[in-house]
Amino acid sequence: MAKKMNHVRAVEHPSNALPLEPAHLISAHAVKGENKMKKFKGLRKASHFGPTLIVTTIGFAFATHYWWEGPAYVIAFGIFCGQLIVGWTNDLYDYQDDLSHNRTKKPLVAGLITPAFLRKWIYFMTPFAFIANLLGPLGFYGGLVYMLGIACGLAYNFYFKFTFLSPLPYAIAFAALPSSIAISKEITPPTWMWLGGALFGMAAHFINVIKDMDEDQKSGINGLPQRLGKRRSIMAAAILIALGLLVLL
Repeated sequence: MAKKMNHVRAVEHPSNALPLEPAHLISAHAVKGENKMKKFKGLRKASHFGPTLIVTTIGFAFATHYWWEGPAYVIAFGIFCGQLIVGWTNDLYDYQDDLSHNRTKKPLVAGLITPAFLRKWIYFMTPFAFIANLLGPLGFYGGLVYMLGIACGLAYNFYFKFTFLSPLPYAIAFAALPSSIAISKEITPPTWMWLGGALFGMAAHFINVIKDMDEDQKSGINGLPQRLGKRRSIMAAAILIALGLLVLL
């Protein structure tokens, strides 16, 4: 009986309990987890997540029509990766301008991520997206057409946004998105597809610029919408949308 009681006391003795993690280590883990979430949020916001999701959804819809759900998800993933590059490079290039206008909603200005961190992800995602699209269901030619659209997005970020030809990259990129999926099935893209895409793409450009137009003009960003002004840009967007709908009908 005494032996049994001694055994019970041994089990209950604090020295036999599982060691607790020190408070400072728990705090360090919490901070590390918080920093990871902060960086993830920064990458998500820098990607212009709303427009990125819209473009990916449109691509998924076309992919489901031409393929079936399995390949459609793979195609959508490749499209999403490509859109990340466009959004991230846009925020990286505009960082100094965003700072000067105190755009605290921008993740780089808010300090959620650093330019070096964002640049590292761009260096990783660029070849990854290229390989994912060319080796995926889009195939070599379909993948190249889609990546042409991504190249146009980059060309806009670094050059065309300052010129009167600023709608051109949008027109090509939005025409390339559905066309790449048709080409992946060895189908010649119909006129309504690439022309409608081009018209809606240019309309999206005019609409997207309106909210920051005054600040853009102060920064010397003089694309076509900035040259036309808000009122005429709204009119241009409405006309382009109407023409796009007409093409689809």
